[in-house]
Amino acid sequence: MENYAVFSTPQTINYGRGAFGKVGKETAKRGNKALIVSDQIMYDLGYVSECRDLLKQEDIESAIYLGVKSEPTDQYVDEALEIYRKEQCDVVISLGGGSCIDTAKAIVVVATNGGYIGDYMGAKKLAQNSPVPHIAIPTTAGTGSEATDATVINNTSNDVKMMIKQPAFMPEVAIVDPLLTVSSPKSVTAATGVDALSHAIEAYISRQAQPMTDMLALSAMEKIVGNLKQAYKDGSDIDAREEMAVGALQAGMAFTNASVCLVHGMSRPIGALFHVPHGFSNAMLLPAVLEFSKGACVERLADLGRLFNEDANNLTDEEAAEIAVTSVKKLCLELNIPNLKGFGIDEEKFEQAISKMAEDALGSGSPQNNPKVPSKKEIEDLYRVCYNYDYTLEKSIKS
Repeated sequence: MENYAVFSTPQTINYGRGAFGKVGKETAKRGNKALIVSDQIMYDLGYVSECRDLLKQEDIESAIYLGVKSEPTDQYVDEALEIYRKEQCDVVISLGGGSCIDTAKAIVVVATNGGYIGDYMGAKKLAQNSPVPHIAIPTTAGTGSEATDATVINNTSNDVKMMIKQPAFMPEVAIVDPLLTVSSPKSVTAATGVDALSHAIEAYISRQAQPMTDMLALSAMEKIVGNLKQAYKDGSDIDAREEMAVGALQAGMAFTNASVCLVHGMSRPIGALFHVPHGFSNAMLLPAVLEFSKGACVERLADLGRLFNEDANNLTDEEAAEIAVTSVKKLCLELNIPNLKGFGIDEEKFEQAISKMAEDALGSGSPQNNPKVPSKKEIEDLYRVCYNYDYTLEKSIKS
């Protein structure tokens, strides 16, 4: 670690049961008319109407954009911006999963700084003007996007997931209410939960980890390891849902400051080319990438192993690190996480895309934060391992 580090969070975080009820008051502090960025599922569940009612109680008008149907794209950003400007909004509320939140992040920056969202990738264009106030309300316990200064937007012209990170993309307010996650289906609970675990793990093993991020990553891992299976088994268990929501939030704060690693670098191209939701692709990659990386982060993975199994306190770091890897594999098996083949990706098309995916993964910069920095060839080999990955095997690849 360098001699100093920077730690960024939203200005305000409301969390806990009933926190959603604060959206009206938080919005009234920042504007007069809100654009709610959400999706049809949230609308059908009644969350969008509830949000509008809470805004009305504070005399805040609202418009809605429900066009988010998949991973966020530049098209969604353009469509929502048109509504934002036409309706003369002055604050944005994202209500939904990471796709809704990431779309809103792009809107609030482009609205005040202009250009195309892709212009901001790689800091080619810097956000000089303050973004529109953004209130992020997650309805899944997974992405942690409500507490990060990055957005991932798919460029529909070249099928590249643009990972864009600048301080201006950090939401001004995060509202994390576990009651909103109860509606998540089992498959989404599983995938987003493992996604959150991958955020915490990668923040902890990242070459850019720092004491503040270590504290949050460890707490997040403990909450997720202790509650994900219960939240999956019984989605109405509010205690488990609350621990998962806070764990995902902590993981988000950890990885936005410590950066993610190889899992995320490999995940984005899969999502862009094969339209796999981000949480699922991260979950499907995590066990194999941990096996690949283990030898370079034994002590850190040992800490994770001891969270999974308290008996590991009496074992060597090497043995505890092995427990971490096998426990993650077992967790994915118990949560019915498929491999890439099981998800339905065509093998021939996947093989044809491997070279491009490896290039795009390296181009994202995330693999360079990994404890063991991979070559392009190693990433290509890992993609092949992950395609047919067997969670029941004791050992799938060499670490």
